Amino acid sequence: MNEMLLIKLGEIVLKGLNRKTFEAVLLKTIRYRLAGAGAFDVRIAQSTIYILPKDESADLDEAAERIGRIFGIVAYSRAAMTEKTLESVQQAAAAYLEEELESARTFKVETKRSDKKFPLGSPEISMEVGGYLLEKFPHLTVDVHNPDVVVHVEIRDFAAFVHGTPLPGAGGIPVGTGGKGAILISGGLDSPVAAWMMAKRGVELVAVHFASPPYTSPRAEDKVHRLLELVSRYSGRMKLYTVHFTEIQEQIRDRCPEELFTILMRRFMMRIAEGIAKKEGCGALITGESLGQVASQTMQAIGCTDAVTSMPVFRPLIGMDKTEIVSIARKIGTFETSIEPYEDCCTVFTPKHPRTRPDRKFVEFAEEAMDVEGLVERCVAETRYCKIGYHEEG
Repeated sequence: MNEMLLIKLGEIVLKGLNRKTFEAVLLKTIRYRLAGAGAFDVRIAQSTIYILPKDESADLDEAAERIGRIFGIVAYSRAAMTEKTLESVQQAAAAYLEEELESARTFKVETKRSDKKFPLGSPEISMEVGGYLLEKFPHLTVDVHNPDVVVHVEIRDFAAFVHGTPLPGAGGIPVGTGGKGAILISGGLDSPVAAWMMAKRGVELVAVHFASPPYTSPRAEDKVHRLLELVSRYSGRMKLYTVHFTEIQEQIRDRCPEELFTILMRRFMMRIAEGIAKKEGCGALITGESLGQVASQTMQAIGCTDAVTSMPVFRPLIGMDKTEIVSIARKIGTFETSIEPYEDCCTVFTPKHPRTRPDRKFVEFAEEAMDVEGLVERCVAETRYCKIGYHEEG
């Protein structure tokens, strides 16, 4: 009896003629993510991925933790692999799930038989395995509706498997199958969640962060690095471009109406992010905006912001409230870092009474006081970048 991981695919199985492409990307991602946890044999058959340790150095606990953060996986289980005989399955179920069964009062057995040559059907296998377990654990009773433990038996072409209740995976589709997008990342709650949500839809991320020294501190930049490291546990490695935004913000402060500071700043950000996105081969920009959350996120303000870019702008949080965003931030582990009190450039020169319904013509007139094209070109040319990856990848 060997212990291994059984991986269940999600919507990949519905991809028709493109399914093989999605599976190939997922297998490559799994092998890469598991490289630091030891040597594993990874293969796919019958809509299931099998991960078997090659030797004793393979850390199955660490492998299971990493598998739970890979997009494209709907569920996974630690399982015992055994011979395809009824006796072997019965013994494996009793031995592998002994601890769970000893502490339970009720159980049931569920069987999937994809190997139709096996002499017993699924109901018969469940009945025989259930009867054996009742003899081994006489304190148990069968409850088919709400059992304490579900014993899963799978009879497949090359082996039989026994496991308990599957754990939920990250869902979504593999990163890299949904194109490439540039996420405008701040140190707040919203943008890391937006990054995670787009990575879940298969988008490979390039991050763009705007810093305004000396008004923002190096600790604010470090906070962004740490947030992206947490996101990268799910999304994989990404590039982070840091834009020095001070000159533009000071010119907006000195030359433009105060009530337009925020909307003008956002327009410059979109132009610069688009320039970086084009260099990186991205097909879209991504922001963490939620409709009506702040003055720059009204319909009119968003329309005024988007007018300066030719790229589509994805806003995965647009219809979410703060409670929903916080819930996801806690789930993915970014919440505690996001609430650290280091300000980003969005809080620099904040107007007392920002315009919530800006007139586009008035905004464009205000921009004439600056060399917009020159400022954007300098910012794009002078950005610095680094690669972000979670420490488990080495």
